[in-house]
Amino acid sequence: MSGAASQSHPDSLVAELRGISHFADLPDDALEWLASHMQVVHLEPGQIFFPAGSPADRMMIILEGELRNQSEGGSDGRVFVAHAGEVTGMLPYSRLTVFPMASRAAMRSRIATLSKDLFPEMLQRIPELGARLVAVMADRIRYVARDEQRREKLAALGKISAGLAHELNNPAAAAARAAESLRESVTALRTANLRLDRLALSAAQRSTLADLEERVLAFAARHQEDDPLERSDREQALGDWLEEHGIANAWTLASTMADAGASVAHMERLPDMLPTAAIGDALCRISAALQVGALVDQIEDSTRRISALVKAVKEYSFMDQGSQQEVDIHEGLDNTLLILHHRLKQGVTVIREYDRTLPRICAHGSELNQVWTNLIDNAVDAMGGKGELRIRTSRAGNCVQVEIIDNGPGIPPEVKAHLFEPFFTTKGVGEGTGLGLDTVNRIVMQHHGHVRVETRPGETNFQVSVPI
Repeated sequence: MSGAASQSHPDSLVAELRGISHFADLPDDALEWLASHMQVVHLEPGQIFFPAGSPADRMMIILEGELRNQSEGGSDGRVFVAHAGEVTGMLPYSRLTVFPMASRAAMRSRIATLSKDLFPEMLQRIPELGARLVAVMADRIRYVARDEQRREKLAALGKISAGLAHELNNPAAAAARAAESLRESVTALRTANLRLDRLALSAAQRSTLADLEERVLAFAARHQEDDPLERSDREQALGDWLEEHGIANAWTLASTMADAGASVAHMERLPDMLPTAAIGDALCRISAALQVGALVDQIEDSTRRISALVKAVKEYSFMDQGSQQEVDIHEGLDNTLLILHHRLKQGVTVIREYDRTLPRICAHGSELNQVWTNLIDNAVDAMGGKGELRIRTSRAGNCVQVEIIDNGPGIPPEVKAHLFEPFFTTKGVGEGTGLGLDTVNRIVMQHHGHVRVETRPGETNFQVSVPI
């Protein structure tokens, strides 16, 4: 323990203890006993009181100043501040063995400490203090649990946000690229039209060109993607034909026309219908029109994907709705899978076995989605990011039952026994807080349901039942 320790005058310490709510109404002899057995430590601003891992061997009453308790390095963001007038440190009946955080004075501070070896005598002399200090410990446990749950939610939100940013970036970038290419294609289309206008084609030739363009575009709209070898042969034949007829950019045009399903058969009548000088510009216009259509399809598909993701997020979080709603379990599961797509697409096969006859249930929809998120995320971790994830819904008596099944290695019996305990985790430091399954269990119990797990090597099945 750092800092200068001293023995304060008992009378002055008694007066200070009486100013603290937990000791204010204690008799004089009780306060005198406490004051005579306490050490007072003086700390300068920034001075370390004790490092993380120090033995939890004393109760502390902050007489003046402020203690800042923080994990080594502060890497996990946990900070607890104890102010003047608070009782902290080791308390009676606590199972604490070491202080998990380093303690440092935030300002000039004085702390009175009492060795835990004196706890039995203290409780015998001042029995009423036992209940008060247990209440302090209970408040501290609730505060820590609440803080850890908040950090768990923020960590989950961070994972989902990172995945969503990635999922939204792909279609957004695709739409931006397509829009840029669309501008180039529209320019090429206008240029081809201007060049054709300068050729003073007859009305019959213009009609023939329009008819050809319409037929090629209609054929392209119906065309299904074919064998790559067939497409390559068609492109080769088109390129050869265009080169034979002296068409500029023959192979660029051939690639676009081949993608649309066009063949030499579509081109053979062109020399009879149009002047030689017009053939190249006519094909450039048709090619640009094909590209415009394809790019519009790409933009439409990309924006549809963005819209679907935004809709899924809104439904996932039940924005603009009351705390309880009539919930479709399948919509919640599908939205969760869409939100977690970035976790699944690297090698997880999802199999849905839904009972579509299940009724809607009255529930806190966003909280149930948090249950599905935690269970699916855990299943993906258990499989190492690759495997088969089966999601099954059914009716079990008066409950809707959702099963999240993975084909990972299973859960050892010694781990299974502690799965739903707060802060229990098998993950490495910084990878999990041990609150995921505790949160799942708590939410399901708030819905008057229950969670069970069945596991064996090669299969783990979490079953969530919620009353209809």
